[in-house]
Amino acid sequence: MKHGVIAFALALLLAGAARAEKVTLNYWIASPPNLPQNIEADKQIAAFEQAHPNIHIEKQYILYGPLHDKLLTAIAGGDAPDVTQGLNEWFGELNRMGALRDMTPLVDAWPEKDKVYPAVWKALTIDGRVLAMPHYIGLRGLLYHADMLAKAGISAPPKTWDELLQQSKAIKQKTGLYGYGIAGTSVRAPQELLAYLAQNKVEIATPAGEGKFRNTWGEDADQLKRAAEVFAFYKALKDEGAMSPDAASWGYLEEDTNFSLGQYAMVADGPWMQNYEVQNPATMADVKIVPPPGKLAQATYFEINPFYLLKASKHPAEQWEFVTFLAGRDYQTAVRPNNSPRSDVVGDSKWSRDFVELTSIGVFFPPVPLGQISQDMLNAIGRVLLRNEDPTSVATWLGNMVNRDLRQAGLLAGK
Repeated sequence: MKHGVIAFALALLLAGAARAEKVTLNYWIASPPNLPQNIEADKQIAAFEQAHPNIHIEKQYILYGPLHDKLLTAIAGGDAPDVTQGLNEWFGELNRMGALRDMTPLVDAWPEKDKVYPAVWKALTIDGRVLAMPHYIGLRGLLYHADMLAKAGISAPPKTWDELLQQSKAIKQKTGLYGYGIAGTSVRAPQELLAYLAQNKVEIATPAGEGKFRNTWGEDADQLKRAAEVFAFYKALKDEGAMSPDAASWGYLEEDTNFSLGQYAMVADGPWMQNYEVQNPATMADVKIVPPPGKLAQATYFEINPFYLLKASKHPAEQWEFVTFLAGRDYQTAVRPNNSPRSDVVGDSKWSRDFVELTSIGVFFPPVPLGQISQDMLNAIGRVLLRNEDPTSVATWLGNMVNRDLRQAGLLAGK
């Protein structure tokens, strides 16, 4: 009996030690720690750790640019984090590497699945498999300085490209300021180009079944014409003085900052501009938000930033527990009140309400490796704005380059 009691006590001690042993999850965050949302996120994660004493979250802050390269290196070296923030543009690339965890059965059983916008799940699914979890969304609306339009005698913002060009001329004549701004460089530029293509009913790469894609502009005269019209729109923005010539070299910081300072009237931009309103309350006081103008269709870029769960994690149960906390209502309400992917987290301000209304017209990149495709899209914009090349020639060139990139990735449909 004595030996039995000792054995039982020893078993209890071992069980207690096992419960006390903490699991460490490595979590990479794609922005500086001093941002308001990250300060709030720290509080929420601390509360998660209190509620889950067996889990410790090891945070590392890495900006998006270096994060991409560091992540690829870590995956190749077998040292990937358990969970990382990232861009949707990396989705196809990480899938091709086989680095992502298939969460389809877990998501299907998650009680909060239906609280996430259906378009978000669509963007995070490849071949019927859910391979990422939703972090935040960044729809683009047309932001405009109402006072600037009023000074130019304009009663309502533009609904078409032609109206945008006409109003920009009037704004320049009446105020001396430019009517519209774009990003000619940085990650923002391909996103804007994707939206303009969708506004003229053109896709950069069309799904062809079995995980394959193809750019079909060179095989369809009407599609090539519509793609060329997009580049003609870029050319008209420059040639007709609708935008500053400097915008051809702007990245997202210049685009956002210059608009927030009232240096031009209109821009296709996202809800993060609320941060600029805090910094520049006087020059942002008159800003309003409407759907972006279009040509054949209404469309806008739907940025869907995911949480990537790496398949190599040694702690899959804790990994899932943590990411469902990050995608849950309490965390999202505290950290992402204005740009949550959840339909039950919508703020009262224009920075939430007016953007959520655009979800039905959102478009996003196809799930293919986008590194070289994005660079080709950047080069196409430069060919029009900096080298003054013919829009049809640029559209033809870009279509060919996209198919070359798809072929190199093993994803090109057809010959």
